[in-house]
Amino acid sequence: EDEALDISSIRSDKVRLIDDKQNMLGIVSKMEALQRAEDASLDLVILSPEADPPVVKIMDYNKYKYELQKKKKEQQKKNAASRMDLKELKMGYNIDSHDYSVRLKAAQKFLKDGDKVKIIVNLKGRENEFRNNAIELLRRFQNDVGELATEENKNFRDRNVFIVLVPNKAIVQKAPEQPKKKEKPATEVSASV
Repeated sequence: EDEALDISSIRSDKVRLIDDKQNMLGIVSKMEALQRAEDASLDLVILSPEADPPVVKIMDYNKYKYELQKKKKEQQKKNAASRMDLKELKMGYNIDSHDYSVRLKAAQKFLKDGDKVKIIVNLKGRENEFRNNAIELLRRFQNDVGELATEENKNFRDRNVFIVLVPNKAIVQKAPEQPKKKEKPATEVSASV
């Protein structure tokens, strides 16, 4: 059984009672509070056991727990919606134009969805000599993304050079919803056998 319903845990003989309509009934005996809850066919729930005297309330406890769970789920949904995921796109410094355009489209989609994008160019061994090409590639990528994102972080010193782009909220919110493609009406075709 739930601790909030365990009235025997209250050592005090007196409790501060709140009825099911949020009215403060004042300080009453523990037995009277239990009797009132029983008369109303509701539960007597301990709200504040540490208070002097402890605070109890007459309510439907199962309904109360359900409402709390519902609020918690809504809060989690809001948090999930406002949370930004970090998406990573990797490429080589000598990437082909088609591969580049695929990554650019992916980055634009991620940014429109409200996610951060980290573009990484791996440099292995002798490729470190072409670090300038990699940095130039990242700058070109950032320019191609345009006003859709702003630079949050970058690192051009290590073996893996990268840049982190964050969606520009003003631009992303202004972007209208993409209209759905209109379905062509089906035309009847009769075939003679």
